[in-house]
Amino acid sequence: MPITHFHYKSILLLAGCFLFATQTHAQNWDINLLKDINPAQPNSTVWKTATSSAYPVSIGVPVGLWVISKINHNKKDEQKSYKIAGSVIISAITTEGLKIIINRQRPYYKYPFDIHPYDATEMGKSFPSAHTSLAFATATSLSLEYKKWYISLPAFLWASSVGYSRLYQGEHYPSDVLAGAAVGIGSAYLSHWLTKKFFR
Repeated sequence: MPITHFHYKSILLLAGCFLFATQTHAQNWDINLLKDINPAQPNSTVWKTATSSAYPVSIGVPVGLWVISKINHNKKDEQKSYKIAGSVIISAITTEGLKIIINRQRPYYKYPFDIHPYDATEMGKSFPSAHTSLAFATATSLSLEYKKWYISLPAFLWASSVGYSRLYQGEHYPSDVLAGAAVGIGSAYLSHWLTKKFFR
């Protein structure tokens, strides 16, 4: 699969988010938007559920598809499960690498009187959002493998809800979430391309 205009847009989005994370003057829009979204008591069951769904869904989708493909002896579905799993793995590795390199504090550490976290015990770094990255990797992979609106639309709505939940809960800056989405989307396209090359 050739590199498309979409790939370049994802790369530019990630680069832009990196600049926002590393430039002091760019913090203004980031923290102001977060303060508008993050309530004093972020205890919504809806957004808690969205956050907590990111890891189980991202792992469960490729594993479930692989099991079904084995039961049905369906090689095509087995290959799809590898593509989705690959996107999740690439996304996780990339996200953790960026967290180590950029080393950005969670917003509630830097702005303890302005941001109210749902879980102040999360000790990981802030940029990019791993929950968002995994969710968008899964959603994008599903949309690439199953080109049906009734699969793509719910998948991206779910991924977007995961990203928003991280802001609502005060765990990430908006640029963390945008970068997480870019990493997830890019990881899905990379996995899709690598898997096609490998199985060819």
